[in-house]
Amino acid sequence: MIEDLYQDIILDHNRNPRNFGPLAQANRSARGYNPLCGDKVEVQLQVDGDRITAVGFQGSGCAISTASASMMTQKLTGATIDEAESMFARFHDLLTEGDAGEAQEDDEELGELEVFAGVRRFPMRVKCATLAWHALRAALSDQGEEGPVKTEA
Repeated sequence: MIEDLYQDIILDHNRNPRNFGPLAQANRSARGYNPLCGDKVEVQLQVDGDRITAVGFQGSGCAISTASASMMTQKLTGATIDEAESMFARFHDLLTEGDAGEAQEDDEELGELEVFAGVRRFPMRVKCATLAWHALRAALSDQGEEGPVKTEA
């Protein structure tokens, strides 16, 4: 069961996070904090019109949190704001809907993000996997200055 949680792709993104570090041209950002495990993340975006042209993140967290943020930045660079919101909903559903023991229906739009389906069996880790995504939503809605976002939203 634990092997589902730490699949190779998750471990790779944890060891070599993509788009990690300050995003110099960012015009939106938001911070997220998970007090249950101490994960902290800041998501930075460059948004031009309705398109996300660059995504970066900084912070510290567990393998699940870091890998999720890394994969999110890759998936959403070039996406429209509406596409990012749709992707958030799909990813959140992957982690929270259905029986933790049953396989989720393949969602081509999620692509590699489907490796997080195993997290559903570990409810405390769902918050780790969604932290950067909640920060992303806050940044997209220009709520980044209101303080760290919570994963309960």
